[in-house]
Amino acid sequence: MGELSKIKNREIAGILYEIADLLEIKGVQFKPRAYRRAAQTIETLPEDIQAIHKRGELQKIPRIGSSIASKIQEIMETGSLKYLEELREELPHGLGDFVEIEGIGPKKALKLYEKLKISSIKELESAAKQGKIRGLRGFGEKTEENILQSIQTYRSGQERFLLGYVLSIAREIERKLKGLEEVTRVSLAGSIRRRKETIGDADILVSSQEPTKIMNFFTQLSEVKRVLAKGKTKSTVVLTDNLQVDLRVVEEESFGSALQYFTGSKEHNIRLRELALDKDWKLSEYSLLDKGTNQPIAGENEEDIYKALGLDYIEPELRENRGEIEAAIEGRLPNLIKLEEIKGDLHVHTNWSDGSYSIGEMAKTAKSLGFEYLAICDHSQTLQIAHGLTEQDLHKQIREIENISREMHGFTILSGVEVNIDSDGKLDIKNHTLKDLDIVVASVHSGFKQSEKKMTERVLAAMHNDYVNVIGHPTGRIINKRDPYQIDLSKIFEAASELKVFMEINAFPNRLDLSDLNCFRAKDYGIKFSIGTDAHNKDHLRYMELGVATARRGWLEKKHIINTSSLKEIRKLLES
Repeated sequence: MGELSKIKNREIAGILYEIADLLEIKGVQFKPRAYRRAAQTIETLPEDIQAIHKRGELQKIPRIGSSIASKIQEIMETGSLKYLEELREELPHGLGDFVEIEGIGPKKALKLYEKLKISSIKELESAAKQGKIRGLRGFGEKTEENILQSIQTYRSGQERFLLGYVLSIAREIERKLKGLEEVTRVSLAGSIRRRKETIGDADILVSSQEPTKIMNFFTQLSEVKRVLAKGKTKSTVVLTDNLQVDLRVVEEESFGSALQYFTGSKEHNIRLRELALDKDWKLSEYSLLDKGTNQPIAGENEEDIYKALGLDYIEPELRENRGEIEAAIEGRLPNLIKLEEIKGDLHVHTNWSDGSYSIGEMAKTAKSLGFEYLAICDHSQTLQIAHGLTEQDLHKQIREIENISREMHGFTILSGVEVNIDSDGKLDIKNHTLKDLDIVVASVHSGFKQSEKKMTERVLAAMHNDYVNVIGHPTGRIINKRDPYQIDLSKIFEAASELKVFMEINAFPNRLDLSDLNCFRAKDYGIKFSIGTDAHNKDHLRYMELGVATARRGWLEKKHIINTSSLKEIRKLLES
């Protein structure tokens, strides 16, 4: 578990998630959902839970009752939790890991153990490969194939961290380094600076004349669990949440070159070095050098390096060798969307369904973030696990939204719903109710194993409903856990262009769906996009930054994103 002072939000959330999983395997009702919602809340808190605990305010955290608060307190004060240890003893070791495998719920996990004595993911994989599972009632040959694919996805995910969960951690270290008087400049680098959706490790670059002091400070940070290497110019540590962080200290005159080099990507850098060689220059982490005169041409700033090579400056998110070099040479790089251009969030949830906060609380937070409007899109009735709303509930919610919105000067709350697309493309809310809403987001939440043809027809059918504005998280993926379902995106994009249906960029950290590559593809169809955080907590509203980062990596501009529009413009777009 580690030292008491180093227990962080994500570790506590992980314990609560495990309790929820074990309770589900035991067949306990209601409690798993409470623990899972508490875990989600803690995982996304903007403040260190240690500080909240010191103020005695654990129970002031939404969805944290006295029972769960006491367990969190025990974890922080003792480094362990007796309740979790007891649950582990009641069930075979490793069984709780099963629910992390997509398609293996609590009932299936328990059945696999009872019938085949499978109690680890390794044993599960072996049984599936040997064809031992297909004979069980409720399973089959296709189930075995899906299990093996899910295990592969799960394992690859264990090696990567979600951008949305590590960006704040890396920024906190960056902030602490920036506060040192010995530091001249500091910047994140590597894939985290390019805002890739998953991160293997975090890179930070510093310029300073006193690297020894910087390294001593860095390796002694409270977040550090283990020091892997400590040198004069480079040190590597592992944080308490197992994220590896590399710190490099360079001379001020080389900071730009080093930042460009260590930001990557590898393929992008190779192309830049080729351009330099064409001029008989050498580009390295130290400088852009004239090989003939051995004199530096640029190095202190990134911008000077790109300019010297005859390129417009290329934003970090574009540096993936996807045509950005050619575009920079020809002066046709996109004017990428900026976070400050977003005027509203078009997909959030409240405590009417499975969110943690009221409509008013979500709206006030959105306003404090500088938004002008917010769309409430709670789940619809067939998604019972999320307390989906009936048509009667929606009409009540519309009235409440109108009342609260009238009281918020300079801010508007839009009424909406995240309606469920059933297996044959029908929606679970009737048109006479949908027409009364400002926005309708239609999403797939089940039946992910349908064929590509069936899934494509299913989504197309929903898109042809006159009241559907947005297709939510269009490929259904959960990063590091569930692969995208099979769907012909070319047909979806063609229909979206024809029907004026918007594609969502879901900004939740484990979705980012559409992905950057799919955004890149989709823009050529002339369609527009909606960025929604899918927030279930007011702190999730800050995930808008991740959606914007995905859009930027997909070469999208302000003109492509509908929620850069004013309230008047967005109403017109949604009504068209």
